[in-house]
Amino acid sequence: MPFLFCKFAENFSTESFKLYLMKRVIVGLSGGVDSSVAAYLLKEQGYEVIGLFMKNWHDDSVTISDECPWLDDSNDAMLVAEKLGIPFQTVDLSSQYKERIVDYMFSEYEKGRTPNPDVLCNREIKFDVFMDIAMNLGADYVATGHYCRKGTITKNGKTIYQLLAGVDTNKDQSYFLCQLSQKQLAKALFPVGELTKPEVREIAKQQNLVTAEKKDSQGLCFIGKVRLPEFLQQQLQPKSGAIVEISADFSKYHEALPTFNSKQEELMHLSQTIDYSISDGKVVGQHQGAHYFTKGQRKGLAVGGTKEPLFVIETDVEENVIYTGQGKHHPGLLRNVLFVSNEELHWVREDLELVSGETMAVHARIRYRQPLEEATLHKVDSGLYVEFKTNQTAITEGQFVAWYCGEELIGSGVIS
Repeated sequence: MPFLFCKFAENFSTESFKLYLMKRVIVGLSGGVDSSVAAYLLKEQGYEVIGLFMKNWHDDSVTISDECPWLDDSNDAMLVAEKLGIPFQTVDLSSQYKERIVDYMFSEYEKGRTPNPDVLCNREIKFDVFMDIAMNLGADYVATGHYCRKGTITKNGKTIYQLLAGVDTNKDQSYFLCQLSQKQLAKALFPVGELTKPEVREIAKQQNLVTAEKKDSQGLCFIGKVRLPEFLQQQLQPKSGAIVEISADFSKYHEALPTFNSKQEELMHLSQTIDYSISDGKVVGQHQGAHYFTKGQRKGLAVGGTKEPLFVIETDVEENVIYTGQGKHHPGLLRNVLFVSNEELHWVREDLELVSGETMAVHARIRYRQPLEEATLHKVDSGLYVEFKTNQTAITEGQFVAWYCGEELIGSGVIS
């Protein structure tokens, strides 16, 4: 076999042999500075780099036109690829995006839950549909501009991939990748994870990339900043209903805890939300659809005359009622236990998965950029309880909770 290899190699020039050994990486060029620098760094490291822009949305009627329009992003991605001297192509994934992300969003809002499209987009589009396309193009890896890192350890003779927080704690995006699997991580690269945002912008400036000073995109993944009510009204029709204010003195907030026969009984009790009725408070306004609102929301209520701002503490899509309370510390917003069902439970580190009856001390967050909080995982037959050491604000059904050991994100789940 060594002889055959040497004879094979004799037919190659030094340069062509180098290309033969190069690993091919397809970068998801979004038209932003992070993916632009990711592509540059990979090329500098000797990879064969190809840039692909994902077009995931056609309907500009619900987007704010000067906020991250996809056409401008596509042009910027093309200019970056041209500057770096790498092949570039646009792939249209709009049908898959509609089916896997947009339709799911409509379904969740209709149920009164609040989905996180960015987490779903990474799991379903970037590291599934897009990754499949990349692999069919002969890629060894797929790279993005996420601020996170990938680690590798060996355990019982098996290679295990770690999802680690980015070096820039202010920009760490590991939370958005909390649903990735070992198979997806194996083929993923995160070139800017070891850098801070200012360092990334400086590299882009030095290389005269058109995206160097470009603002970070906001809003829905690959759609941009949307007018959410107009977006949801494509399928969820407006329907007038009452806005009810619940006093902080509401009796259920001050009831003594019952006696529990087990820790699981206590966790079940503490994870439950309060069932409000209109008679529990006073009607202070009208809204155009409970499914357009989410817990913790302040804007869009259009109710004045209160000592402190009103926040949404609960929505009832069946009765089309929004329950609110004054101030961000209203007791209706605070809870320290949540539940994730087995069907919506995910372990990035499958080797650390708990079995029923086991617990684990972790740090966890329920939204992006939230500081990590001390928590304990409690595995039960039906799912997993996450018990925080302190009360959390606006634990919201449909959002993702992610838990960490040190700087490693090891699992996540959809809040039930």
